[in-house]
Amino acid sequence: MDEFFDLPTLIVIAVAVFVLFRLRSVLGTRTGNERPPVERRKPADAVAPTDETVVPMRPRGAGNPDLDDERRSRKLDAEIEQFAKGNDELAAGFRSVAEADPSFTPKSFLDGAKQAYEMVVTAYASGDRAMLRNLLEKDVFEGFQRAIADREAAGQKVDFTFVGLPKIEISDAEYDKKNVLITVRFHAEVVSATRDKDGNLVDGNADQVQTIADEWTFARNPKSRDPNWKVVTTSQLD
Repeated sequence: MDEFFDLPTLIVIAVAVFVLFRLRSVLGTRTGNERPPVERRKPADAVAPTDETVVPMRPRGAGNPDLDDERRSRKLDAEIEQFAKGNDELAAGFRSVAEADPSFTPKSFLDGAKQAYEMVVTAYASGDRAMLRNLLEKDVFEGFQRAIADREAAGQKVDFTFVGLPKIEISDAEYDKKNVLITVRFHAEVVSATRDKDGNLVDGNADQVQTIADEWTFARNPKSRDPNWKVVTTSQLD
């Protein structure tokens, strides 16, 4: 028994206890809340994202409104320069419209105007009053309505095909303190033939593409919840 607790043995035991104590102080103890070892070895990009660990590469609108406003401003400036084509008065008009209606940009407006123009001329040819009522201001609609009624009273029908819009440009833009108004010149290619009740050609040509040129003014109240623009004036260009 005395040999078991000889001095060398006691020294070895003391060293072992010291080493274990040091390891415990360096590595710590488990609390039961640690992630499993497999999860700890996951690469950084495999860890489920959280608000605290993810750094967005593209700032979100709500997260960085100043940067988004700056981008929108640069985009608007570029479009104004492109579509104003050196016309300072038109550029100023664009800016006044954009200040009153922050959703406005020349490009997006023209994209919508193209669709509206095709819808209106096609609806007029077919006599679709419901479509026209949605796209035209009251006085303009009534003018189209009378023309359709006269055509129907004469027993005439129109064979119509919209071919395209080779040229479209904004000629004027303004904010009159109530409405924002944009005037657009359309140069469209169509095939149109008006026939009487017996099928005889009255006007146009069913086999030939013709060019028509119109100038329309669109308007909307920027304070209205209705995002749609309506045609408030129409005229034919020579």
